[in-house]
Amino acid sequence: MFKLTENGTTMKTEILSGITTFLTMVYVIVVNPAILSSAGVPFDQVFMATIIGTVIGTLWMALCANYPIAVAPGMGLNAYFAFSVVGTHGDINYVTAFGTVFVAGIIFVILSLTAFREKLIEAIPDNLRSAITAGIGLFIAFIGLRSSGIIVADKSNLVKLGELHSISAELTIIGLAVTLICLALNINGALFIGMIVTGIVAFFTGQLSFKKGFVSIPHLSEGIVVNHPIHAFIDVFQHSLYAVVFSFLLVTIFDTTGTMIAVAKQAGLMKGNKLPRARQALLADSIATTIGSLFGTSPTSAYIESSSGVAAGGRTGLTTLTVAILFIISAFFSPLVGAVAGLSAITAPALIIVGSMMIGSIADIKWNEIDEAFPAFLIILAMPLTSSISTGIALGFISYLILKIVKGKWKQVHPLVYLFAVLFFIQLAFLQ
Repeated sequence: MFKLTENGTTMKTEILSGITTFLTMVYVIVVNPAILSSAGVPFDQVFMATIIGTVIGTLWMALCANYPIAVAPGMGLNAYFAFSVVGTHGDINYVTAFGTVFVAGIIFVILSLTAFREKLIEAIPDNLRSAITAGIGLFIAFIGLRSSGIIVADKSNLVKLGELHSISAELTIIGLAVTLICLALNINGALFIGMIVTGIVAFFTGQLSFKKGFVSIPHLSEGIVVNHPIHAFIDVFQHSLYAVVFSFLLVTIFDTTGTMIAVAKQAGLMKGNKLPRARQALLADSIATTIGSLFGTSPTSAYIESSSGVAAGGRTGLTTLTVAILFIISAFFSPLVGAVAGLSAITAPALIIVGSMMIGSIADIKWNEIDEAFPAFLIILAMPLTSSISTGIALGFISYLILKIVKGKWKQVHPLVYLFAVLFFIQLAFLQ
């Protein structure tokens, strides 16, 4: 079913890769409820909704597209939901806000059923595609360094080197050392082994504990949040939430498309400029967004943490099937998962190492041509500095179009690049 031999992989490798991806992204079931609960949504409700959205999107990716790309609620999108949609609109409660997510999801499904999103992948210039991969690599490496305490905030310089003698930094360095040694010796599952060793050290040094136990009964405290889907459309019109729907659409489309391209390219799954079975893959996050919103979670997106599973050898949907099964199981072990996910030093080494692998795509950028080099540079620079994949892509598209027009090469630019450069400009200028 998953064509393991054809893709040059084995069942053992795929399962280990799925476990690696799961451990790298499982923080979402802790962080997402924490963020959305600040908007008034019950923690337990979001916890289960997060798992439901993740399982639906990831299973679709596994069984319909056969890709090792997991889907879960997007981190930037949940913050936008909690602090910009609910937080700044006094008359908008979280139920109405989830209704806008549902509307965006329906539109998202329609766009995914057409050739639009497929054409978008083909329309993105090679240089920008390479920059997206490199930029995301730098971004997730920075997340790993920051979450581990190796890099910390600084008043005068924004960031600085943290206290390397802190237990978090020391655990991360141990994990990095173990993982790099395994990689250097070509040991399969190096990232997973690094996580296991770090977890064991953390447990015996008292950093990893399970005070809240291991098991709890999963439940949806409010059932289905969006009870009347038709009312969701009415609310969008009554409250004039068009910009909110547009923002959810724009950010999700480019976060997911950019991530899919990056992970697929890393895994060697791209065929030239095309992603085989692109429509099946692109339906995963749109369907998960739509269904997830009904239960109470913000829009889903393809997860860049999938690259850790790809780095561990994952090449097929068996990797993501493993991820989905582990998320289903995690619904019964929220205290245990919360304890592991709460210790960033366990997953930080994987993020840092995967970032170093992905940054290698800068070698494919035409650095001697300013109209190609500068947009790529902006993408790579902006992603980690703004903590936003879509902002980096936006600045890249806008500058790319401007420079091509100035250089008299406007005819070489795909019409979709014109369209999205304009849409991105509108979003950055008026919808931030």
